[in-house]
Amino acid sequence: MTTKNTFEKKGWTPELMKSQKGKTFVITGTTSGTGFEAARILLSKGAKVVMLNRNSKKSEDTIAELKQKLGNTIDVSYIRMDLAEQASVKAAAEEVLKMYTKIDALILNAAIAQVPKQTFTVDGFESQLGVNHYGNFLLQTLLYPRIAESKGRIVTVGSMGYNLGLRTIQFDDMNWDKNYSPNGVYSQSKLAQIMSIYELQDRLKEAGKTEVKAYACHPGASRTSLIKTSGSLMTRFVWQLMKLSPLVQSAEKGAYPELMCATEVNLDENGFYGPTGYGYFKGPVGECKLEPHAKNKKVAKKLWDLSEKETGVKWNL
Repeated sequence: MTTKNTFEKKGWTPELMKSQKGKTFVITGTTSGTGFEAARILLSKGAKVVMLNRNSKKSEDTIAELKQKLGNTIDVSYIRMDLAEQASVKAAAEEVLKMYTKIDALILNAAIAQVPKQTFTVDGFESQLGVNHYGNFLLQTLLYPRIAESKGRIVTVGSMGYNLGLRTIQFDDMNWDKNYSPNGVYSQSKLAQIMSIYELQDRLKEAGKTEVKAYACHPGASRTSLIKTSGSLMTRFVWQLMKLSPLVQSAEKGAYPELMCATEVNLDENGFYGPTGYGYFKGPVGECKLEPHAKNKKVAKKLWDLSEKETGVKWNL
């Protein structure tokens, strides 16, 4: 397994991050885990953070906790958004565009995983694809104009799970009616997210919009509530045991790759970033090997066209 770590032995850490004063970051899924840690670290560097979460009470509690940790002067707010509902994503995006004049980075951190039985969103999508791919695809599309005006970034938090399932997109059965499996569909949803970022890179270059940057990363194996919120009882039990393993790192360290992609100057867009240790579970943050199928141009283009059709919106590049 080959890796390219451009930040020496320690890898990238927030110590390398300069002041973010005057910058605005929009982050999904910040009430716990890597999203919470990303918000906390950015706020500690002087940034403005806009949280997009589905649970209003947890969002209010999160703001209170952040103010307790960092002081009442931090600039943090939230807008309710449920990635499982396209109408909710549209309403949240409209509010973001109305309330904030710039977006220096949109960090797509929220996801669901290991849904035990085939479940559908209100829009008729298989739930993991509906949330992880279609929901995030729609949000990026709607916020892109403000990101472009700001010469900002889009950061997709993928997963090494992209490489644990099919090596392509199952276009003939996107809802997985015939062969549903919790891990198989999760893998598919993360592959779709990652493929879309590299396709976006190509389209930005073709449109001459090189001032906008798009990055893909993964958090490694981090102690978060991701499996707890959507996995089966057995999956949750196994993951609770795994959390005690030395192969699993803290949620804070799991947030480092998305923070690096959101803030590091002159970071190569072609890379796939995350922990570079054994199995990419943990270790110094740098560039990881991305398998070729994640950049299959023909499949990525077909997925992009399908995603625009299913979400009913087109990118204005």
